[in-house]
Amino acid sequence: MARGNPPEESYFFVAGTRPEAVKLAPVILALKAQRQATVLVATGQHRALFDDAIAEFDLAADIDLDIMRDGQTPAAVLGTLVPLLTELIVCHRPAAVVVQGDTVSAFAGALAASYAQRPLAHVEAGLRSGSRDPFPEEMHRRAIAQLADLHLAPTSAARDALLGEGVAPAAVLVTGNTGIDALYLVRDRLARDAVAGTQLARRFAGIDRSRPLIVATMHRRESHGAPPADMLAAMADLASVAEVVIPVHPNQGVAGPALAALGNVKGVHLLPPLDCPAFIWLLGGATLAITDSGGVQEEAPALGVPVLVMRCVTERGEDIATGNALLVGTDRVAVVAAAMQILGDATAFVLMAEPALPYGSGDAAAQIAGLLVSRFGVAASAVRSST
Repeated sequence: MARGNPPEESYFFVAGTRPEAVKLAPVILALKAQRQATVLVATGQHRALFDDAIAEFDLAADIDLDIMRDGQTPAAVLGTLVPLLTELIVCHRPAAVVVQGDTVSAFAGALAASYAQRPLAHVEAGLRSGSRDPFPEEMHRRAIAQLADLHLAPTSAARDALLGEGVAPAAVLVTGNTGIDALYLVRDRLARDAVAGTQLARRFAGIDRSRPLIVATMHRRESHGAPPADMLAAMADLASVAEVVIPVHPNQGVAGPALAALGNVKGVHLLPPLDCPAFIWLLGGATLAITDSGGVQEEAPALGVPVLVMRCVTERGEDIATGNALLVGTDRVAVVAAAMQILGDATAFVLMAEPALPYGSGDAAAQIAGLLVSRFGVAASAVRSST
């Protein structure tokens, strides 16, 4: 459903998941600050999670495709989205289509832009794990790189990966990661709002703050249906020495096993998905983060929170290089041993807890907005306001 008629010569943002909402919101806000017209097309891939996340930045979808149905596969989502998005783009001929990351929605937007013969900008371009995993994200981002006209790489390593694949140097710009922009926007808002801080403290009053706090996330597709038992068992083990807070992904392939394994474990707090301010507030007060999420890998170093990455490979190696994170895999013994070392070794903790910004300093959105305007030439004076 569209909110009014999308303006011509606008920038089309195609997104459907909560991470896309969080990471594209700063770019949309930066373009609006330059009086550029934007159209946010929500695919519906993550229904309520997307809507809630984008609302945190006082934004809403201009067009909602609402395609998600129970039990849909990535292939079915792609097959539904591509013709719908292609028709939209052909009809409205935006100055450029913007996608972020490596989701099905991003891949569908990239394909549709190509079919509609409109310029494509890829935010968070160039992340590579060096393997076929994570699936299907690694496949998506490699494919998008073959379609994009402008590759907005978050780090020099991402740029180098693109150049190594033959992307023209002039088409690749290092901007930093817009997730850090979003983190700072939320963090600064919380710092200014004492009432919100008090409300959050009350909301999580059941967490024993006299003990170390571990914030953990486990949601990757490769874990759906059967999150490795070792990952869940490691959380139960760690609850003997720390409070373990797990915002549980709503996918029943994740939520069901987590509830069965950890629902009655003292010290484990299984929470529903958290809004962005609540999660940032919790993460900022954590002693340690344990995650398979790329976003947490980016956010935690900026907040000075050590990270254990429960994956065998990662496309975000910068925080490992700075010493803020360790790649520990999913083995129960390895995860628990690494966590106990950080919790029990003051020297190790201090070194890993030194704040670092391997993914940018919070100015990525302004850079991206400027690049979009300069590359695709929408003059502010010629654009009708979309508000």
